[in-house]
Amino acid sequence: MSQLILILLLGGAVAGWSERLGRQFPPCVALIVLSAASLEFLSSVAPVLDQATGTAQVTWLLEERTEWISRFGIGFHLAMDGMSVLLVALTLLLGCVAVVSSWNEIQHKPGFFQANLLWTLAGTVGVFLAIDLFLFFVFWEVMLVPMYLLIAIWGHEDRARAALKFFIFTQASGLLMLLAILVTAVAYHQQTGEWSFLYTDWLQHPLTGSLATWAFFGFLLAFLVKLPAFPVHSWLPDAHTQAPTAGSVILAGVLLKTGAYGLLRFGVALFPAAAQDYADAMLIVGVAGILYGAVLALGQEDFKRLVAYSSVSHMGFVLLGIFAWNPMAWSGAVLQMVAHGLSTAALFMVAGALQQRLHSRQFSDMGGLWKAMPRMGAVAMFFVIASVGMPGLGNFMAEFMILAGLFKVWPLLCGVAAVALVTGAVYGLWLLQRAFHGPLASTSQNLVDLHARDMTAFAVLALGLLWLGLYPQPFIDLMTPTLNAIAKLAGG
Repeated sequence: MSQLILILLLGGAVAGWSERLGRQFPPCVALIVLSAASLEFLSSVAPVLDQATGTAQVTWLLEERTEWISRFGIGFHLAMDGMSVLLVALTLLLGCVAVVSSWNEIQHKPGFFQANLLWTLAGTVGVFLAIDLFLFFVFWEVMLVPMYLLIAIWGHEDRARAALKFFIFTQASGLLMLLAILVTAVAYHQQTGEWSFLYTDWLQHPLTGSLATWAFFGFLLAFLVKLPAFPVHSWLPDAHTQAPTAGSVILAGVLLKTGAYGLLRFGVALFPAAAQDYADAMLIVGVAGILYGAVLALGQEDFKRLVAYSSVSHMGFVLLGIFAWNPMAWSGAVLQMVAHGLSTAALFMVAGALQQRLHSRQFSDMGGLWKAMPRMGAVAMFFVIASVGMPGLGNFMAEFMILAGLFKVWPLLCGVAAVALVTGAVYGLWLLQRAFHGPLASTSQNLVDLHARDMTAFAVLALGLLWLGLYPQPFIDLMTPTLNAIAKLAGG
């Protein structure tokens, strides 16, 4: 597992250096690095996948530990279970998609761009694998800095403000999480006389009382900001709108999932009593986010901004799934992470392709584009209907499982969330109508349809959504032991 992270870190340096050989080399090197990382991942995981079954207990498919700061019980401790496998696989897949989407878009310092892209992915993989909480925070920060640079250097017209806003929100909330980590470590030391930041050690000596509640809030705020949840979401539309296409793909497809993963892995498991005490409040926040994101999406004139607000709405379903507090809803939440990553990454690729051709993201400059670019129109239609929850595709299956789990605990709120799905269909169809139907509005001579390289990336994402929608059982089987273990720890 450490080899996987090392490949991405060193590969980023090589991609940055390769710019000296020519502008065409960095994306090729980045794709080779991601292919090597994927092979390393598959070779490590394939022999142990059949072990991803069993009873509700904390077990790992793979585990690796190296001493680091032994004086304080800090180790370079990585572990992988079924949930980690899915999210690392999603990270590597969308990393390849991001490289493809940046192939012709990035002309300024392409080597440094690909380096930052790979370093962001390395930090994200580390977040999904680290079970030493100090190491988890280190990787949390590692993925922050290169993403800030991706927006600040290669973003669009208002990139400086958007990058600064992203940095302030995530850094401030991350420092609260660090404080919560340190408080929990000190409490563990007072209980046992030993220092440890290890997740499994903390599970054996959980915090109780008001201290657990305050520590939970430290984790909760950091994860809600990254999710992002209403009302701490305001950095996301600006970051998405100003980010380059590859940055939006990674931000929406992968980085948002670190917040949901952290809530489920650490928030619920380490502080079950506090999480249960505030579960109803978080369910209300989730429904508010679904409605708010959908309504705001309807009012957007910017293609990327509309998709960004749709992410706020869809990630509200993940929050509902986590705090519905049963394994079915949790399975739906993890499936929603994967399905949303695939569908929204594709929509941001469409938005980026349109901006390259029209030099605009405004719907007023679009219309009738299906006639000029039929492949792009068909691709946009597929991923829009996937995003709004068409049966047979992954988003529908995920949202169905979340609502089924929520119905067990709060039927009325489940009904409100189900009605909110209708607003998703409205803004999705409105996007298609304004951008791709009607008379041709653009006078651009650069209305070139999608190339084979782009269509290959879209085909892979579409196949993933079809697999999730038509045959999700392998994914459910893979994550079930992990979720059952969390449910046992949380008393669910």
